[in-house]
Amino acid sequence: MNVISDPQTLVAPEADMGFAIDLRHGLGLGARNGMAVQDIVRGMSLWRLALTLSWLDIRLRYRGSVLGPLWLTLSTAVMVASLGFLYAYLFHTPIRNYLPFLALSLTLWGFLAALISDGCTAFTGAEGMIRSMRIPFSLYIYQLLARNVLILAHNVIVIVVVFLAFQVPVTPAVFAAIPAFLLWLVDGAAIALVLGALCARFRDIPPIVASVVQIAFYISGVMYRPEMLGHRGSFLLYDPFYTVLEVLRSPLLGVIPSSKVYISALAFSAVLCAASWFIFLRVRHRIAFWI
Repeated sequence: MNVISDPQTLVAPEADMGFAIDLRHGLGLGARNGMAVQDIVRGMSLWRLALTLSWLDIRLRYRGSVLGPLWLTLSTAVMVASLGFLYAYLFHTPIRNYLPFLALSLTLWGFLAALISDGCTAFTGAEGMIRSMRIPFSLYIYQLLARNVLILAHNVIVIVVVFLAFQVPVTPAVFAAIPAFLLWLVDGAAIALVLGALCARFRDIPPIVASVVQIAFYISGVMYRPEMLGHRGSFLLYDPFYTVLEVLRSPLLGVIPSSKVYISALAFSAVLCAASWFIFLRVRHRIAFWI
């Protein structure tokens, strides 16, 4: 890995040395911002490498397994089937209405929770590559996103089967899920940048994050429909987990979310992206030393 530590040293042209990870300290905000943008753009240009690494991660994780990633699909299907009938009975809700909602909620929540948990190890898990290769830090974020999208593609099978079994209609509202999913990818990259950098410095953060995600699972409308709370559910608009989940879940169920949900989700996303960019600018040159 090429490391530039002397503030007076000039970065050699890319044609001569490829991508150089500039770790100079004491640079101005404009210089740090330019290098961070270069890192992001250069990482995007290596999207084929990110896809290859993500697929390799999945193959290594399930090496020797007969079903491979389909084990996640099977476990999700078993959870949906077992919890669906139980909670439909407890909530006095027809199974035809509740099971498609639960299948979609659990699948999307699993994707969201995986982005957060994997974000904690985005850089520490790639310690060997960071120490030995000249690769933009953003590439590990794209690798994380690609890996979880591939896993989500396997779990979508559960949603499709449940929707077909209960003949859930597909309405034009489903097209609103496309920008919502793009928002999820942006938020996933932002949270991975934040948690990846902070967890590289403070190793006590991952257990805290896991506890927060577990608590959010029970209060963010994953297992129950928000309308069950009536007017008492207004607090959910201040829950970033709920609003981000709702902007993608509702269109797939044939309902366009309210403007308040969109405003809340976009506001939380803007704050998250701003915080992640600020932290990336501040600590980018230190990540290689923290891991």
